Amino acid sequence: MTEAAGSGTQEDPWRLTTPPGSSAFEAYLAPDAPVRALVVTVGKTELRYALRCIDDLHAMLLAHGDWMTLGGADEQKPAPENSVEAWGRAESNPVGGWYGLKKGLRGRFGVYVPPVLERLGLAEVEHQPRNNRMRALSS
Repeated sequence: MTEAAGSGTQEDPWRLTTPPGSSAFEAYLAPDAPVRALVVTVGKTELRYALRCIDDLHAMLLAHGDWMTLGGADEQKPAPENSVEAWGRAESNPVGGWYGLKKGLRGRFGVYVPPVLERLGLAEVEHQPRNNRMRALSS
């Protein structure tokens, strides 16, 4: 599991890096927000994903049973097929579409959510310069 400072609250967010280690970001859980969310802050940009994405992604990876490409992409770009990013916006996922909550900032699911699962001990994430993958760990 990647070492990450912080406790995952708004007052003390996790300080994480993207899987290649090239960019830092902060994340925290907001279970009491009007829309329960995983909040990610990159510089001054705030992205929000439905909080259930953590459990849903873990369950999907357990069912998948093998490594899955992350495939991070902005909302305006297509996601690579059979990737975590594609699943995070697919009509066949448990929320029936995007886990991202703010139009225009719904993408990058495959960039920012996997390090959170890794921090929580739910997944193993590769940390290569490119084409990283993840797989579920049993909880």
